[in-house]
Parts: sequence; structure tokens; C-alpha cells
Amino acid sequence: MTDPVFIPVTVLKRDPFSETISGHLAGAPDRRVALRKLDELPLWSRPMARLLARREVRGLRAVQGIEGCPELIRYDREGILRGWSEGTPLQLAKPADAAFYRDAKRLLREMRRRGVTHNDIAKPQNWLMRPDGGAAVIDFQLASVHRFRGPLFRTMAREDLRHLLKQKRAYAHHLLTPAERAMLARKALPTRIWMKTGKRLYNWITRDLFDWSDGEGTEDRIERNGPKIAAALKDQPVTAHHVATYALPGRGTGLYTFVETAMSQEALRAVLPESLSEKVQPVVQLPRDEAGKVRGDLLSLIAANRLDEIETLRLRHPALSPQIDALMANRQNLTDRILKR
Repeated sequence: MTDPVFIPVTVLKRDPFSETISGHLAGAPDRRVALRKLDELPLWSRPMARLLARREVRGLRAVQGIEGCPELIRYDREGILRGWSEGTPLQLAKPADAAFYRDAKRLLREMRRRGVTHNDIAKPQNWLMRPDGGAAVIDFQLASVHRFRGPLFRTMAREDLRHLLKQKRAYAHHLLTPAERAMLARKALPTRIWMKTGKRLYNWITRDLFDWSDGEGTEDRIERNGPKIAAALKDQPVTAHHVATYALPGRGTGLYTFVETAMSQEALRAVLPESLSEKVQPVVQLPRDEAGKVRGDLLSLIAANRLDEIETLRLRHPALSPQIDALMANRQNLTDRILKR
């Protein structure tokens, strides 16, 4: 039996260790899947990428059949193909219903019975609220499969639960029980050691060595460069423009300028050098609201590659779909780092 053929549709994100693409299987356009593509990475990142991939696959295999965990379709040289997890990330869903948190605990219990800890659910984007109101988890790159249920396993499982409670505290503080509040107040000893030692090393590796950043502590570059960008475009065949920010790897905040013009990308770049705006995107028509004002909210989401929020906006404003598709097809930023203000 031949492996199912993946038909790519949209690049969701890209980093040195993988490229994530959504699409569907050949002959089944209604079955949405996602591929973590590994076969075209830089040579220097391939060993680490494969290590993370093997870890993810081992975790996914262990949780197959658990409601709320991704379906593993195949793992080969091309990458990891999994079923699409339907749902809304927690930072958008903001669940305030006790039923969601009961189901999330159920999910963690079932994972624990199979000896699996996720180890990365402190991130709200790794939790999804399914259409039926239940919980789902994604991104098993850091998951662990434990042969023995000793102290290390129990500690890591406890931390998974504590990180779920942190989400509950953020979105449904009123539902916390006294026991849950007490657990939140007590970090496990390995976690305290990690925060004092390993976390600092991790930050050095990701921010300095691998040139990643969340954009912390950066100045307002729009205020500084915005007038210069406007001046550079003043005498060009441009009808409108909008400047947004995104997380610039290793250097904080990047500027992304959308320009309503017939100019080519190359001609526009000649007018707006990277010193003014790291990303530039010419568009035939900028999206506007009923009053004719440029939809800066949508452009900011595209600049930051916030795909979930974009889809939520599309559902609320279906008339914007053609413009969203055109903007997304030519977007310049494929990372998904979040600026912290």
C-alpha cells in the first residue's frame, strides 16, 4: 500500500528546524492535514531537527487514539504528516467554562496512563478548544515517553498539570479550587532549578546563538521610521501604505510595510531599503472597512503571521476573504513569534 500523497496549500510557519504546511491528502480535499517538512532544511540544523522529530513521533505514537491528540499519519524523510487538529488556541478562545478544564484534565490523565508528558503546554497556543468545547493539545516536539513511572515522570506530569492550571488562572480564575491555587504556588524543585540555570542557557541559545527573539524591550520603531517611510513613498506611484510590526529574529521589533501600488517587489525595495523596513509587500488594494479606512488590524495580523487570529477575522468578515487570500499568498514573514509588550 502506497503512502498517502500530501497536497500542500498554505505555509503556516518556518524556522531553522522545520517548515509547517497545511494541506490535504490527494483525492481527499476535505481531509485537512499538516506536514512538518524536514527534507529541505539547512545542513547545520538537520541533526537537531531530526532529533526533535523523532521525539515528536515517539510521543504521537504513544498517544494515538486519545481524544484531543493529533493523529500521526506517517513519518518519513519528507517529514511528519499528521491530521489537522480542529480548534481555537486558548489565547483566542479564552475558555471560562468548567467543562473545558475538566476535559483538559481528562486528556492529561490519559496521556499519563500511557507514560507521556507533553512538557510544553505552558504555551496557550499549544492548547486548543475544540468546536465541541473539549480540549486538544498539539506540538509534541518536547514530549517525553517514560518507560518507568518514577520520580522524574511524576514530577513532569505534575508540571503538565500545573501549567494547565496556569491557563485556568489566566482565563477562568474564578474556577480555581483551593487545592489548585496551592499547586500553582508550589513549583517543583526541578522547575525552580531550571528557571535559575537551564532557562538562562535556553534563552542564550535561542536568542543569541540561533538568533531568535520575542521582541522584548524594543523601542517603538514605527514612531521613528514611520515618517521616513512616508517620505520615501511620497513621490512614488503609491495610493496608500500601512506599517506594522513583527518579531524580528535576534533584534527585537521588525517593520513590515504594506504598499498599495502597481510597483514590483524589486522596485519597491529599491525605494524602501531594509534599514527603513525589513519587510515590504506591494498589494493591488489594501483591505478597508465600510468607512474606507485601511484595516490595520488585519494587516498587523498578517505581518505577525498570526494565522489563527486571521482565520477568526475571516469568519467574522467573510467579504474580506479574497483580499485575505491575496495578502496571505505573498506575505513575507513566515515565523510565528509573538511580540511581548
